[in-house]
Amino acid sequence: MGKNKLVILVLGFFLFVEASWAMLQEPIKIATVGNSITYGSKVANREKNSYPAQLQELLGDSYEVRNFGVSGRTLLKKGDRPYWETEAYSNALEFKPDIVFIKLGTNDSKLQNRVYLEEYESDYTDLIASFKAVNDKVRIVILLPLPAFTSDTTNIWNPIIKNKIIPKARSVAYKTKSEVLDLYQLFIDQPQLLPDMVHPSSLGATVIAKRLYETVMLQESKPITIFESDDIKNNETVNFHGYPQTNFEYKGIPSKVVQPKKVAAGRPWVLRARFWGHEPQTDIALLERGFHIAYYDVANLFGGPEAVKRWDDFYELMTQAGLPKKVVLEGMSRGGLIVYNWAEKNPEKVAAVYADAPVLDGKSWPGGLGKGKGSASDWEAFKKVYYLKSDKDISNFKGNPIHKIKTIAKGGYPMMHVCGASDEVVPVAENTKLFEEGIKAHGGVIEAIYKEGIGHHPHSLENPSPIVDFILRATNQKVNFAAIPSPSAEYRSAAGWIEGKDWWAQAKDIDSLCQATKETDLLLIGNSITQGWGGNRPNVTYAPGKEAAALYFKDLNWIGAGISGDRTQHVLYRIKNGNYEAANPKVVVLAIGVNNFGENTAEEIAGGIQKILMIAKEKFAPSTKVILLGPLPTGLNPKTDRRVKYNKIHSLIKNLGNQKTIYYYNVIDEFSDNNGFLRADLYAKDGIHLLPEGYKVLGRIISESFNSIID
Repeated sequence: MGKNKLVILVLGFFLFVEASWAMLQEPIKIATVGNSITYGSKVANREKNSYPAQLQELLGDSYEVRNFGVSGRTLLKKGDRPYWETEAYSNALEFKPDIVFIKLGTNDSKLQNRVYLEEYESDYTDLIASFKAVNDKVRIVILLPLPAFTSDTTNIWNPIIKNKIIPKARSVAYKTKSEVLDLYQLFIDQPQLLPDMVHPSSLGATVIAKRLYETVMLQESKPITIFESDDIKNNETVNFHGYPQTNFEYKGIPSKVVQPKKVAAGRPWVLRARFWGHEPQTDIALLERGFHIAYYDVANLFGGPEAVKRWDDFYELMTQAGLPKKVVLEGMSRGGLIVYNWAEKNPEKVAAVYADAPVLDGKSWPGGLGKGKGSASDWEAFKKVYYLKSDKDISNFKGNPIHKIKTIAKGGYPMMHVCGASDEVVPVAENTKLFEEGIKAHGGVIEAIYKEGIGHHPHSLENPSPIVDFILRATNQKVNFAAIPSPSAEYRSAAGWIEGKDWWAQAKDIDSLCQATKETDLLLIGNSITQGWGGNRPNVTYAPGKEAAALYFKDLNWIGAGISGDRTQHVLYRIKNGNYEAANPKVVVLAIGVNNFGENTAEEIAGGIQKILMIAKEKFAPSTKVILLGPLPTGLNPKTDRRVKYNKIHSLIKNLGNQKTIYYYNVIDEFSDNNGFLRADLYAKDGIHLLPEGYKVLGRIISESFNSIID
C-alpha cells in the first residue's frame, strides 16, 4: 500500500472516530408539547421559570429541552383552537425529539369542546403516531392534566378533566404503550400553587419539572418473566389505569400483577393485601416509577396460617421470576393482619410496610370487644380461622400483630400508617396508636399520618406523595433533589426583595459583586438568614443583621451571598454556574439547609451540603477556607421535630470538617438556654430567623472563627 493511501486511511479513521464521538456527545432531545401551562403563562419570568426551562436546568447540557407549548390549544382536532394547526407543532416534529412530554387536555374540557370528546382518544393516538413517524424510537410520555379549581362550568371544568379526559388519556397510554404521569394527583391538594385556579405558579412549575426529571433519569432494568410456571392458569390482560394488568390463577388462587412501562433498576415491587383497586393512587404513582404491583388473594383468612402460607408460595413465584428478595407490603384495613403477620415471620424479606387504617387486633375489629362496633359475621369467620372456640381461647389469643410488636420492631424495616383520626370502625387508639407507641418503645421505625376529622374512609391520601416518597426511600429509589444543582423559582416581595424582583435578579446581583470584588476576605453564602446581613445588595430591602455586620465585619472586605428561600440545591447551582470564585475569598461561610426541612430527610440534606463542599473545592482556590455552619439552630423547643432533624443533620456533617480547609461549627449552645430552648431575645417566633441581637451573636462567632483561621 502506498504512503498516500495509508495517510488517507489513517486520516479517514480518525475523522470517523471524531464524527462518531461527536454523535455520542449529541444531547438527548426533549420536546415539551402542550398548552399555556407548558408555555408558562402566568409564570413569573417564564423564560427562566416555565417547567420546560426548569427541566433544562435540572438536566444540564447532556439534554436539549425545547418548549413547544401554545396557550389556549386543544388536543381535539375539532376543538376551537387545535394544537395541530400551530407552528409549534410543526417545529416539534421537525425537531425529531428523543422524548416527548405531551400535556394537552385542559382546554378540551371547555363547553364548546366537550361535544367532540368521543374523538379524544383517536386524536391523541394520531398525535402520538405523528411523533413516532419522525422517530420510531421516540419515548412518549403523556402528562395528565392538572386539576382546575374554577367555578365557571362552561369554561375549563374539573369534573370533565377528572371523569372524562383523564380516563381517556389513560386508555390511550394503555393502547399505545406510552408512559403516563399523573400530574393531577400532585396538585389536587395544593390549590395555592395554581393562583388563578388553572395555571401553576413558578413554584408549581418546579413541581412539574422535578417530576419530569425523575422520569427522564429513571434507571431501567430488563423486564422480568413472570408467567412461565406450569402452575399459572387462565391468563388475562386488562387495563389498570393505563398499565397492563395480568389476572391469573396460581395454585388455584386468584392473582394479579401490574407491570410498569419501564422497570426501575433493582426491580422494586409491592405486594398488596385486600381491596384491589380501591384508592389506587399510591399504586399508580409507583407504577410510574417502575414498580411492579402484585396481589394474591387471602380474603376471609384474616392473616391466619393459611394466608401466611399462601403469601409464602406467591413470594417464591415472584422472586424466582426475577423480582428482588425484599418486597414492600401494602395493607388496607383488614389487610393489616396479613401484612404484619407475614412480616413478623419473614423480616428479612420486607423492604417496608405501608398500612392504611389497618386492623391490628381482631378483638377490636371484627370482634367489637373495644370501642368499635365490629362485625358479627366477620368475627365468627375470624374465630374459625384461629380456632377460637371459647371465651378463654379468645382471652388467651396472641396471634394479632398488636401482640407481636416486639418482634415486628426488631425486623428493622420502616413502617408508615395512614389513618383517619376519627375512625370508629377500626379505632385508632386500639390499633395504630397502641402499635406505634410499642414499635417506638422497642426501637422500631414507624411514621403515622393521622387525618383529622376523617373516619375509616376515605383511605389513602388524595395526593399520595408522602406515601410514595416513604416507599421510594425504603427501596433506595428516591431522587435526592437536595444534591442536584437547580435554580430557584422563588418570586415574592415577602422575601425581603424589591417588588418585581425574583431569584434570578438576586443571583445576578451576587454574581456581579463577586466579579467586581477581586480580593474578598469573607464570602457569606446561604439563605434568608445570610441575606439578612445586608451589604451592597441593590434589590434587598430587609437587613436585620446590618448593625451586627457593621460591628463585626467592619475591617473586612465582605460579600453577602444569601438568597431568601434558598435550599442546598439552589446554592449548588449558584456556586457551580456563577462566578463566585472571581471574588477570590479567603474564607467562605456556608449556612444552609433549613429550607430543605419540609421536603428532605436529614440524610438527604447532609448529602446536599456535602455536594456543595465538593463543588466549592473545585471552584475556589486551594487557599480558600470554609466555615461550615450547615443549617443554623431551629426549633424553639428542643423536643420539636425540627430540632431532632437539626441534631441529626449535624451528627452527619460534623465529619466533613477537616481543620485544613473546612472548619465545622455547631453553634446551638450559643443560641439556646440551659434547657435547650432557643433564646427569645435572639430568635424570631418562627424558630428560624434571627433577631438583630441574634445576628450579633452569630457575627461574633464568625469573626472569632475568621481570625483563628487566618491567623
